[in-house]
Amino acid sequence: MAAEFLATHGIDLQAELSAVQFGPPPPDNAPSPSPPSPTTATTLPFPAPCPLTTLPNILLPSSPTTPHTIHLSPSTSLITHITPSPSPSPPPQPPLLALPSLCHPHIHLDKAHLHSHPAFSHLAPPTSTFAAALATTAAAKALFTPADLLTRGHWLLAESAAAGVTHLRAFVEADPAVGLAGVRAGIELQRLWRARCAVQLCVFAQDPVFSGAGDDGGHETRALVEHAALQLPAIEAVGSTPYVEADAARARRNVLWAVRLAVRSGKHVDFHLDYTLDATAEPLVWFVLATLRAEEWVRRNPRGTVCLGHCTRLTLFGAAEWARLCAEVRGLPVYFVGLPTSDLYMMGRPAAGEEGGRDRARGTLQVVWMVRALGLNAVLGVNNVGNAFTPWGGADPLGVAALGVGVYQAGAEGDAEVLYECVSTRAREAIGFGGGSVEVREGEGADLVVYGREGGGGWERRRRTVREVVGDAGRHRMVVKGGYRIVVEQ
Repeated sequence: MAAEFLATHGIDLQAELSAVQFGPPPPDNAPSPSPPSPTTATTLPFPAPCPLTTLPNILLPSSPTTPHTIHLSPSTSLITHITPSPSPSPPPQPPLLALPSLCHPHIHLDKAHLHSHPAFSHLAPPTSTFAAALATTAAAKALFTPADLLTRGHWLLAESAAAGVTHLRAFVEADPAVGLAGVRAGIELQRLWRARCAVQLCVFAQDPVFSGAGDDGGHETRALVEHAALQLPAIEAVGSTPYVEADAARARRNVLWAVRLAVRSGKHVDFHLDYTLDATAEPLVWFVLATLRAEEWVRRNPRGTVCLGHCTRLTLFGAAEWARLCAEVRGLPVYFVGLPTSDLYMMGRPAAGEEGGRDRARGTLQVVWMVRALGLNAVLGVNNVGNAFTPWGGADPLGVAALGVGVYQAGAEGDAEVLYECVSTRAREAIGFGGGSVEVREGEGADLVVYGREGGGGWERRRRTVREVVGDAGRHRMVVKGGYRIVVEQ
């Protein structure tokens, strides 16, 4: 399991587990916040999506002062045409800004909101270390039930949809500890939410697949992941975590296994990769790119994309290594996924006695620079919500975009547009839903967020530009998916 990986970094997982004072689990009769009969729900407790044919009095990124009317076709899920709005007398309410809808390119569905569910209230980590997060999350996974998986999944999807997320890639783990319980919950959530949010499921091997006990360690996890990828049509991506393997040779076997499985099943592939700031560690990204070419990914799996999450080791690259990366990635559908809320929390920690400062690596991909300066495909994701790996931040992708302004010092002209696209159209492209830009155009999908509210009071500040939305999007949003207005509220 993950103990071998941690041991290579001088961490004794068993000792960490022993140090964690889990306390007793909640009693069987403890009150639960779960919705009624979560395992048998057939509908969601929200208004049905409402078809829209027009969005009048709308500002566009390319026209921030002239109101337009966006004409929608719910039957085709497209924007049919965009026309200037008439000038009635008296003047209407101030116009509202419309932008493409939001996307989670990388979010963990089954581990979301562990800190908010009473079944796991006794599992607070004693420290903020990776080892403690791993230990408490492993203990939580042993307590997963179908009901709590659905409850926490609904929480995450409701908050995401309310924020304007219409597409997402959700990781669901498969291993001997949980079996396919997370996968089954993910499939049920995918079904229930499909009218409001396209939930793309990625079956995910968080644990080693070649480093377990015995001569064929990890074979149970491989079997579960392979079953899900090959037998369950609802699964659209395969994911793994090569860096948890016991050594570099087995990490390479992990990569080769996942790529071949994705090609065989016709799925996307998604790696948690190079999650270290150790300059002596050989980056595995070179082997991933070589494997994609050797396995003829583009020819044999032409619809599949390749996502590489975390990749914090790349932040130690010099100019020559970045030039090499740009050359080797050319022609491959590879997308780098920065996960700053998790990376900044876990990476770049000071040495003992140097907590007050000195040099400290930021430890998260410089996404805006990668896009603007290098022309690489890079996007932003939320990753975890409400658990020990990321105990801060929420499900709104614009929270990560706003964080990016500070982390990347990205306040220059054009930076806001890139940041928005990284949680919107670029993110959708990364997971295979098709791309676009920050602009709203005729003939594109009718997946939109309108920022602000009709009839807002005179003191309500209206967002008129992408820069304003990225800096502070505000609370009020109208979400449109496929030409239908989506309302997510009790």
